[in-house]
Amino acid sequence: TPFSRDGDGRAVLRSTIREYLCSEAMHGLGIPTTRALCIIGSEEKVWRESIETGAMLVRMAPTHVRFGSFEVFYYRGQVDHLRRLADYAIEQHFPHLISTPDCYVQFFAEVVSRTSRLLAQWQAVGFAHGVMNTDNMSILGLTLDYGPFGFMDDYDAGFICNHSDHHGRYAFNQQPYIGLWNLSCLAQALLPLATEEPLKAALHTYESALNAHYTELMCRKLGLQEVAEEDGGLVTDLLALLQSSRVDYTIFFRALSGFQTGSGTENHALRDYFLYRGAFDTWAQRYGERLKRERSQDAERRERMNRINPKYVLRNYLAQQAIELATEKKDYSEIDRIHALLRDPFSEQPAMEAYAAPPPNWGKHLSVSCSS
Repeated sequence: TPFSRDGDGRAVLRSTIREYLCSEAMHGLGIPTTRALCIIGSEEKVWRESIETGAMLVRMAPTHVRFGSFEVFYYRGQVDHLRRLADYAIEQHFPHLISTPDCYVQFFAEVVSRTSRLLAQWQAVGFAHGVMNTDNMSILGLTLDYGPFGFMDDYDAGFICNHSDHHGRYAFNQQPYIGLWNLSCLAQALLPLATEEPLKAALHTYESALNAHYTELMCRKLGLQEVAEEDGGLVTDLLALLQSSRVDYTIFFRALSGFQTGSGTENHALRDYFLYRGAFDTWAQRYGERLKRERSQDAERRERMNRINPKYVLRNYLAQQAIELATEKKDYSEIDRIHALLRDPFSEQPAMEAYAAPPPNWGKHLSVSCSS
């Protein structure tokens, strides 16, 4: 948006590279997202913290209508425009709702459902968006507007990827609540078209739906085929262990596929990730007992786990290395290399093993800005 936040409406090469790589990486992970067709360079110089090269990203999506699109007309009191936008969204993307008498409520319920699933997928893969305002929320439940995003390195529930987010509003563990807040804002914007109580009822399905999706995904990450009552505690306790020992989130879950149920002595490699090994041993005993109840073979479970736990994610330091080569040396080979790698993040790619390693010290906990 030209002149948004008193800016100049320009994008810079580094931010377009980041979105290009991350939107395609998210697609590779199976997470709903806008797609990136190409980057178009420019000779125009753009002032940010320093002078940078301008660029454009050609982004593709079935629609770019956001929650904020409805708020614009609501706050302006333009009810006719609001209705036209809602009708357009329904006709184009939810045509099965056209003939329903409460189509606007049902439209909102669809958005709630898609948003709950998207947020569960973000949390399960360790992705932080960074700027979850209503203008960055898609009505189709797509990941939209990649700015100061980040994939977690060491597990930290309070992970903040945006260096401008001084109070942690968009911290990793706050994302589900911000999703609820944004949906409540959309519900308010739809009040001229629908009655309040049905909108509230639809909104109230969000938390339970998100929790169900998240628990299912985390159980799959653990190699479990069914969700049992105690599995939520198994997940919560594991995350607490990861947090206390600062264990790399992506690397650990990938390694967990090698867990062996035969005896406790065969899991030393996993045990060594933790500072408090006795606590891990206690958890591992519970986990092993839970796996045995499902009666699946270790090899079969390992294959399942490797289909949901990626080996490769777009860590910020990898993106930064590609950006520096492109901006300083006009060398775009690293962009192509990372792009190809992240199209298939679940497969073993021996020649790319270095990209699955923990980040170097300088690359840990990088925080970036909205113009990044």
